Amino acid sequence: MNSETTHRICGVVDFDKERDAVDEEAGDGDHSPADEDDDDDFALLAFIKSAPGNVSLESMMTEIRKLTAVRSIELPPGLFADVPPKVLAAWRTRAAVEAPSHMRTHPRELTVLLLAALIHEREREITDTLVELPIATVHRIKARADSKVTKELINAFKRVNGKENILFKVADAAIGHPDDSVRAVIFPAVTGGEQTLKDLVHEFKTKGPAYRTTVQTTLRASYTNHYRRGLIALLEALEFKSKNTAYQPVIRALELIRRYAKAGNTTY
Repeated sequence: MNSETTHRICGVVDFDKERDAVDEEAGDGDHSPADEDDDDDFALLAFIKSAPGNVSLESMMTEIRKLTAVRSIELPPGLFADVPPKVLAAWRTRAAVEAPSHMRTHPRELTVLLLAALIHEREREITDTLVELPIATVHRIKARADSKVTKELINAFKRVNGKENILFKVADAAIGHPDDSVRAVIFPAVTGGEQTLKDLVHEFKTKGPAYRTTVQTTLRASYTNHYRRGLIALLEALEFKSKNTAYQPVIRALELIRRYAKAGNTTY
């Protein structure tokens, strides 16, 4: 690990700044940085440690900023490749529970080791979170679209029971009186008459293709007007790959979106 990376890691808890202050005040005996409250602890460390919020666009954007902050430390690839996972997890846990003021009391090498382990593990955890958040977000958009469309149609919606019996009665009446009018033959054959048949037609329209089309339109509008910037930012932060040929259309679609990300509300 080079000196610049080490310096950035120490900067997470203002390690070198604190030690300089201790050196300057040595001999005075009336002040110790370790006695200060944790209210002045460096905000970046708390940000890196923080858990993701509820599923939302803002949570996604926060996790993207968090990943960018972690990557800005620029840990060398394979830094902990030879360290057993249990040991690395123990270092990560220790760094996560220690306050910055306590971290600054350790020897510099130990502080760098613990913080590097924390940063390394948090980068992997935040990446996993960013993969899960879009999936959960899509489910949430879909659920909201379903709910919105359902509320719009619920007052007009009636579930018609016994559809098979209705179909049989209509067919039987039509075959038995092929030359008579629908109003004279078909309507009387069904319980509830004309209104039952109207309800049956309406149910198909609200639950069939028309309903699904309305949901898709609502979902698309929600993405275009609100969630699009989250996906664009996510594609800038993560690179998606797959060797499975079945998923290649999705990978190509993501590449297309990334290519035209700055083109505004483009229809792909």
